[in-house]
Amino acid sequence: MSLQSTDQIADLITRIRNAIMVGKTEIRVPTSKLKVAVAEGLKDAGYIESCEVEAGEPRGVLHVVINEEGMPARITEIKKISKPGRRVYASVEEIPTVKSGRGIVLISTSKGIMTGKEAKKQHLGGEILVKVY
Repeated sequence: MSLQSTDQIADLITRIRNAIMVGKTEIRVPTSKLKVAVAEGLKDAGYIESCEVEAGEPRGVLHVVINEEGMPARITEIKKISKPGRRVYASVEEIPTVKSGRGIVLISTSKGIMTGKEAKKQHLGGEILVKVY
């Protein structure tokens, strides 16, 4: 397992997408606060079953359990929107809805990472990180 990644969120999203394509139900990735926050956002939205940080040297490991067939929401597509070369920001009015409200966007706001619906309720804009449906 590599300890360095250029784009932490893209690494996590790619590992989740690859695991889904081959039928795996869990993944392990080197942890960071950003990866944990994104995984918690996906967990709160019902797209992943659980995420736990396991201690390790030189860095801990994030253990993510992806939803099975019986779970409420299943990931059909997961895509990174804002990239290191091109950041995408949105004000409250510009926060997109995904698939007529059936999907979510995760947004990095001044109060942490949250879904688009939560950001609209709190009247916050920010950087659009991930689109999931």
